[in-house]
Amino acid sequence: MLVKIFILFLGGMALIGLIGKWLFPGAIRRAVTKRMSLAKPSRCAECGRYLIGQGGCDCGKKG
Repeated sequence: MLVKIFILFLGGMALIGLIGKWLFPGAIRRAVTKRMSLAKPSRCAECGRYLIGQGGCDCGKKG
């Protein structure tokens, strides 16, 4: 009985995946390219630390 429930669950998940792929054919590709094209975080020009917020770097030099 447990195996039957497990197989039905996996079959249902596969069916949902196929329907989603049919309704939104390029959604996965768009999500991956959007994530890859995010801007790199800004860094201080002097020490190389990541800049957080609007203030300058803690090294004392304007980054």
